[in-house]
Amino acid sequence: MRKFIALAVIAAMGIAAAPIQEKQEGKVPNKGRDMMLSMGAGMKGKKLAKAILEAEKSPIGSKANPVRENMPEGEVAYLRKLRCEDGAAPKFERAGNVGEGPYGFIVDLYKVTCPGKAAVDVHIDMYHDGGETRPVPGFTIVN
Repeated sequence: MRKFIALAVIAAMGIAAAPIQEKQEGKVPNKGRDMMLSMGAGMKGKKLAKAILEAEKSPIGSKANPVRENMPEGEVAYLRKLRCEDGAAPKFERAGNVGEGPYGFIVDLYKVTCPGKAAVDVHIDMYHDGGETRPVPGFTIVN
């Protein structure tokens, strides 16, 4: 009987951990976001939409308007699409996280460098669906 109760509790926990946001068509589910939301972090729905509109007043890639990507793989994919003024791919290195961003999720900081130029700070929030197509200021982007 105790084993049955333990299994029932584990099963209930699994149901409670089911994805919180609906999967958008054509998008890879962001399990990290769902986990963060289940712990009370981050925003979704109308609150997130309002925060995005406010953030858009700042340059993309800034701390106030981080690039919205999907997990570390999305961060790297975005950075690999950036191009320097001369068309070369910049070098980039993760400097760490810089705490909570405008959407209530943790934001990562990358140092992005073009040949002969100072590093540019690019802030990325990996708890979104990703697919950002806009370059950060000073760069172009390839698709």
